[in-house]
Amino acid sequence: MAHGDITHIDIPVSDLGAATTFYSQLFGWSISEPPGFEGYPMWRAPNDLSGGGLAPRSEGFTQPRSYVEVDSIDDTIAAAIAAGGSVAMEKQPITETSAWAVIVDPDGNHIGLFDGVVSMD
Repeated sequence: MAHGDITHIDIPVSDLGAATTFYSQLFGWSISEPPGFEGYPMWRAPNDLSGGGLAPRSEGFTQPRSYVEVDSIDDTIAAAIAAGGSVAMEKQPITETSAWAVIVDPDGNHIGLFDGVVSMD
């Protein structure tokens, strides 16, 4: 994916099992927990392009969140702050070769950032 592409969408849920059944039946999504991602079911749409995760709902995570592929999370955070945004969640590793963070735009929208490579094999 290229800088600026939406790469992942997390959906906050209170019951992972019920949500897995709901979304797989409703949309035909393939949902599984790849090794290393236990407790975080990931979904893939029938087009094999769109995907994301079913994440536990929490006080600060109550609406779906899109993640945008960026060349550098650090540079993107700096640019967001310079443009009037803020940081909701600092950069955190996913794997040894990938990381994520969450910024907030001037209107209060939370946007996830992703950089790196994650292998699901």
